[in-house]
Amino acid sequence: MIDVSVSSDPEEIQRLWQRHWPQTCLFDLWPVRACFQRRFQHTPHFLVAERQGAFCGLLALSWIDEEQYFGHFPGELWHGKTWLEQNRVLVADEHVFDALWEAVPDVAQIRYLRPDGYLPEGASVTMDEIGYLFRPPQYGYDFKMYMEQFSGKSRKKIRCEIDRLQRRGVSFRYDCLADVDHLFSLNLEIFREDSYFSDPRFLGAFEDLVQWLHRHNLLRVTAVLVGGELAAVDIGAVWNGTYTVVAGGTCGDFPGVAKLINFHHLEWACQQHLRAVDFLCGEFNWKNRFHLTPRPLYKMSKLIAIDGAQTPAYASDLICATG
Repeated sequence: MIDVSVSSDPEEIQRLWQRHWPQTCLFDLWPVRACFQRRFQHTPHFLVAERQGAFCGLLALSWIDEEQYFGHFPGELWHGKTWLEQNRVLVADEHVFDALWEAVPDVAQIRYLRPDGYLPEGASVTMDEIGYLFRPPQYGYDFKMYMEQFSGKSRKKIRCEIDRLQRRGVSFRYDCLADVDHLFSLNLEIFREDSYFSDPRFLGAFEDLVQWLHRHNLLRVTAVLVGGELAAVDIGAVWNGTYTVVAGGTCGDFPGVAKLINFHHLEWACQQHLRAVDFLCGEFNWKNRFHLTPRPLYKMSKLIAIDGAQTPAYASDLICATG
């Protein structure tokens, strides 16, 4: 028999996460999630499965009050949807999954899940979004070999764009915390209400995240200066052999600077012999052209009641991702 309990106590959910959650990517780290939990303050709803008193499964949810559904913990929002990637459902077997899923009491939309072990047979699998990776080992850590993936015409066009910037004087600055504020400003200037940082909760969570990463020597801030003027800033973190680029901003006065800074990330990752560079989800009209490796992520939804009307629960639309 499988018993499922609910935990919403802050200390208990932290203990559960740190004891049972696999630590493979940046977003698996409790302090990263905690930055967003502190700012969004959504009520945790951790479903814990036990068989004969032994832990056998966990579904880490939060109740997102403003959207009226359960999402993956910590329920951080951008345009009404959660943002943190590579989420999971931890289960020992199909019976545990069924017990946990049945215990979800209301509407749920769980995004960006990746498969780690069991995937329930017969579940309706729905793609959510595509993430994009650069894998230096694929090119023997040789950036020039990677550049050969582009056609001669494309390489010539890229060189022309970058040469125009180089003639104005290009330099790089690293790990200057003051540049992070410039990133927020640049991002807001370009995307306005579509920027992550237009939500003060999201902005505050990123400010907390940057401080935590900096204190633990994980933060990488990259700024491009053209003619002495700040043209682009990216922030990311290196953990477990992967460089995750989490946010960026560019100035529209410097065409081509986005290409320049992205190629700089890729060349640096080759030099450092990193396992991967994770540019996260969203193609943004450049990632396919950069020959990055796509990584699909999927979603799992459950609907029981909408506007007070009872409707049949959907079969779980399992969010799985190809590792």
